[in-house]
Amino acid sequence: MTASATKAAALNLDLLRTVPFRPSPNTVLVDPLRPLETPSEEFGTLRTNLAQLKAERNIRTVLITSPSGGEGKSFAAANLALAEAQLANNPTLVCDFDLRRSSLHRIFQLDRSPGLTDYLLGRAELPEVIQKVGAGSLFVMTAGAPVVSPLELLHLDETRRLIEILSSRFRTVILDSPPLGSASDANLLATLADGALLVTRLGATRVDAMGLAIQSLGQNNVLGIIANGGPRP
Repeated sequence: MTASATKAAALNLDLLRTVPFRPSPNTVLVDPLRPLETPSEEFGTLRTNLAQLKAERNIRTVLITSPSGGEGKSFAAANLALAEAQLANNPTLVCDFDLRRSSLHRIFQLDRSPGLTDYLLGRAELPEVIQKVGAGSLFVMTAGAPVVSPLELLHLDETRRLIEILSSRFRTVILDSPPLGSASDANLLATLADGALLVTRLGATRVDAMGLAIQSLGQNNVLGIIANGGPRP
């Protein structure tokens, strides 16, 4: 058995630490109990559309990125993860791979460390950096302690092995990455994920920036485009 297979076998989801679902009051997250006040319907539709692609192309890991900052990619990653986790038998993990401006720990009001960087640097074991949030099937891996060179860390073979382990234990793995325009991290992570969702903001994202982002990711790797900032029905 390889080292990756051993770590995957040792990752028992039922034994991971559970924390309350207590999101930041400044973030609007999917809530099935308040569908008219939260984007439940929109992300439920996105989940349904993505399910068709996942079945056709055997997709487990989805990268969430955007052409530039401020377009709501982390908002989209968190809400898509919540929508996926509402399905039966669909343990869903959202990972904060935006090591430059991490935000998932703030969205879910969790400690930033231990997290991804701590695992990659050998400072923590895998079960220590994944938390089950609430009573459903949502799991979160925060970014971990800040590092000087995020891109060098993501280039480690351990990053590829980690994503392989996670995709073998979770039905859906969502990677929240930096914007394409700010660093090369997203381009690297796109080669490790099964596909990418590109987040844009209506009235803010330039058409040329969107075109460059699709070209950068590779058109075949782009599963779809999420448009933030539109009026709610």
